[in-house]
Amino acid sequence: MTVLLIVPLLLPFALRPLSRRVLDRLAPATALWALTCAAVTLAGCSLAALGAFALTGLLKLPVFAVLGELVHPLHTASDLFAVPAAALSAGALAVSTWALVRWAVRQSRAFRTAQAEAGAHPTAGDLCIVDSPRPDAYALPGRPHRIVVTTAMLRSLSAAEREALFAHERAHNHGGHHYFLAAADLAAHCHPGLRTTREAIRLATERAADESAARVVGDRKLAARAIGRAALAARHTLAERPAFTPAAAAGPVPQRVAALMTAPRAPRTASWICLLLLACTAVSAGTAATGVLAFHHDVEVAQGEER
Repeated sequence: MTVLLIVPLLLPFALRPLSRRVLDRLAPATALWALTCAAVTLAGCSLAALGAFALTGLLKLPVFAVLGELVHPLHTASDLFAVPAAALSAGALAVSTWALVRWAVRQSRAFRTAQAEAGAHPTAGDLCIVDSPRPDAYALPGRPHRIVVTTAMLRSLSAAEREALFAHERAHNHGGHHYFLAAADLAAHCHPGLRTTREAIRLATERAADESAARVVGDRKLAARAIGRAALAARHTLAERPAFTPAAAAGPVPQRVAALMTAPRAPRTASWICLLLLACTAVSAGTAATGVLAFHHDVEVAQGEER
């Protein structure tokens, strides 16, 4: 059980180099789904492994052994490994929980503030224009979804570039990209090895919206120019919005502009990338499930229910 539960804790680090390959070889929308599903699965498996390690240590304490109705000692690896592993796992779970709570509180406050600001300004359909000297534009989820853009940003773009910008932000709302960004943040708070994957997911959301905007306006160079000029205008603007609200000026803009300036190419050798990603996810889920089931069996044996 002990060896199996170590695997889900190590595999998220393997997703780091793999996420870059996924972005390079898969279509942006496909890469977004693949990376998000893999990150969430690996994060859940790592939490299950940490929980099993922590419970193992707790059940070795007389108080918790009584609460767990253990009539025999819990069979585990050597105490020289089990006890430190349990202490480290409990500490990691506590830190992750605290970080998640703080993140959720901050994002909730920022989201309410952004909604209140958008609600206080006139709208034209899904477009909300905020009178501000700070150039900014982002997709605000909610009911209804809104595209929030400041007057300074509108002045920075031509009429055609504005349409491309609006198409980009609408693609974020229509694609539900805020869910992917929130899931990526949650996964990164659960395991530090998934922080690089979080950035890859952010880039995938922007690339997917870029491609959608290029299709809507029918001009890839226009979309690239709009994204580049919006990013230049907003380069000194401090974002005062939730982290899960996507914005046109986010991410590595030069890389996004370069991708738009070239014709979309067919994915290369995508099959082996998908297989590696699937294998990584499947191994993590399989070892975590097997380890947790083995732990459950050991507890039942210690309770005298099985032999």
